[in-house]
Amino acid sequence: MSTVAEGDAVDRTPPLSRNRDFWLLWSGSGLSVLGSRAGAAGYALLALWHTGSGQAAGLVAFAALLPNLVVQLPAGALVDRWDRKRLMVACEVGRAVALLSVAVTAAAGWFWLPHLMAVALLETSLGLVHQLAEQGAVRHVVAPHQLGAALSRNETRFRAAGLIGGPLGTALFALTRWLPFAFAALGQLLSLLTLLLIRRDFQDRRKRDANRSLVREMREGVKWLLGQRFLRAAVSLVAATNVLFQVVMLAVPFALVEEEGRSPVAVGVVLAAGGIGGMLGALSAQWWIPRLYLRTVLIGGLGVWAVLVPLVAVVRQPLLMGLACGAMSYVSGLFNVVAAVYQLRITPDEILGRTAGAAGMVAYGASALGALAGGFMLDGWGSRHTVLAVAVLMAVTALAAAAVPAVRAAAHPASGGPDPDLPARGDDRIPAV
Repeated sequence: MSTVAEGDAVDRTPPLSRNRDFWLLWSGSGLSVLGSRAGAAGYALLALWHTGSGQAAGLVAFAALLPNLVVQLPAGALVDRWDRKRLMVACEVGRAVALLSVAVTAAAGWFWLPHLMAVALLETSLGLVHQLAEQGAVRHVVAPHQLGAALSRNETRFRAAGLIGGPLGTALFALTRWLPFAFAALGQLLSLLTLLLIRRDFQDRRKRDANRSLVREMREGVKWLLGQRFLRAAVSLVAATNVLFQVVMLAVPFALVEEEGRSPVAVGVVLAAGGIGGMLGALSAQWWIPRLYLRTVLIGGLGVWAVLVPLVAVVRQPLLMGLACGAMSYVSGLFNVVAAVYQLRITPDEILGRTAGAAGMVAYGASALGALAGGFMLDGWGSRHTVLAVAVLMAVTALAAAAVPAVRAAAHPASGGPDPDLPARGDDRIPAV
């Protein structure tokens, strides 16, 4: 009887295309990400315009990357402690004000590097809080069986915003220096409007203990993550690949512009191909999810990357290099959707923000190390030997994944359940969503 009842509930659920609250959240967050990417493209350009110093541009980029390492954990705790919708509203207001301050000073011809660094730090920090809150909000505006489709659309939106936002910000800066930041602020304000129009709550009702330590709450999220054998292993492996991909992304412009003497347009072609590949991977995730085991996604994806990375070292034609980067991004887009579905379905709502923050800190916080190491490697070895070294390390990572018992045991679905100590039995592929 329960199966019939569940089937009837699924049949009565309106499709995502008619889910007003989901589309408000989806479109508003998309405008927010698009504006943020356009503004981020303007940070380095504005610093270079006024100072002519690559060091100044690097300081601004460092300020924008720093929150990935230091903000994720406290942001996750705040997302679990406070009302998610109000927190997202406050983030959009803060981001809009910060970005408008850059637009106004740029229009007036004023420039102060510490101000630009502070805005980059603040805007990125608030963006991380908004992103973590949105991750928890999604499962409260869609039915459980629609979660995979919703997250696939979210990842596609994120990839599209990344593909469009950077070139758009550059083009707006070429028109006038303050325009990327005004556009970014407009994106946050439109996102704010959509949030105010959403009717549903973004979290389960629960009591709030104001006397609890924020540090203790952060520790609870880390402890829960460490207790999940597969998730713990997957986050560690993804962190290693993120460091390696930072080196590859530095090697692409170095190889094409510095070594081959090509136009920066060639770099744009490769990056655009990567963005398109990521979008296609996210869009196709719904097809792959019911056909693959979690261990297949993780080990197979790492293996595909190990095969594709050497192509970046071998080929020098932008189109061929773009195809290789596009294929790698395809796997990345699929990865992100599967990981998000699995994490959302096994994580209790009351610790979702802290767990996502802990996972994000590990997975992305070390990326700056890859960029730092990549610069030294490229100067000393050149792009070809650097990328080949990365390919070897990627292959080692894939072999390590295959050797980890928790990964080999992950023949279980993204729908959740206990983290297995032994391989699951039966037809336990990731269920259709």
